[in-house]
Amino acid sequence: MIDTHCHIHDPKYDGDRDETVARARDAGVEELIAVGCDLEDSRRALEAAARYGIRASTGIHPHEAKDAPADVAAAFAPLLADPRVVAIGEMGMDFYYNHSSRDDQERVLRAQLRVARERGLASIFHQRDAHDAFVAVLRDDYAAPMRGVVHCFTGDTDQARTYTGEFGLYLGIGGVLTFKTAGALRDAVRAVGVDALVLETDCPYLAPVPKRGQRNEPAFAAYTLATLAELFGTTPERVAETTTANAKALFGL
Repeated sequence: MIDTHCHIHDPKYDGDRDETVARARDAGVEELIAVGCDLEDSRRALEAAARYGIRASTGIHPHEAKDAPADVAAAFAPLLADPRVVAIGEMGMDFYYNHSSRDDQERVLRAQLRVARERGLASIFHQRDAHDAFVAVLRDDYAAPMRGVVHCFTGDTDQARTYTGEFGLYLGIGGVLTFKTAGALRDAVRAVGVDALVLETDCPYLAPVPKRGQRNEPAFAAYTLATLAELFGTTPERVAETTTANAKALFGL
């Protein structure tokens, strides 16, 4: 398995980060992508990547867009010199909270897409309650051979087909899939098939059933994997094989 989106560098792991990574290895998680959400967070993600032999991303979350530097590419450049960086993000639009103005979110998303395109790196997208505006930006600034993933996908079948069919994006599937209320998400996942999916945890957030309400961690990806196998009527091993190959293609591993 590959956990394509985790925040193992988050302070919530300061007391047991080594043990958390060891549990992930024991659970069969062969690779982790530590995802940055602003410049300082991206530096911490890279420090974790160096310590544990994993990969990282450099990004500015839409919540943090209001504080983004005027020249995003220049600010990213020192971090992107590290070969452990395999993606730009998480970036995108979040109109649920609107912690940053919509104009700032769009400006910073477009700037990061330019960096991803110029550097040949994958894009890690965050989208919440902003589907139409997000798609409009993608139609302007995202095209093959760019590679990307809509992380923590929780949308419906139409959205899933738009992301995978029109843009060739992968969908990052995590613990929400296991929730009783996630019927529409399970329908969407069935509609696009396992070839369009990658596993993620988004830890420390969104722990799957039966760990819901606890601090999430990469080892818990196994519960999402089991749910996917049940949905597709196959074995966890087969789903792990496909989603791992997808993740390797996405991040150039």
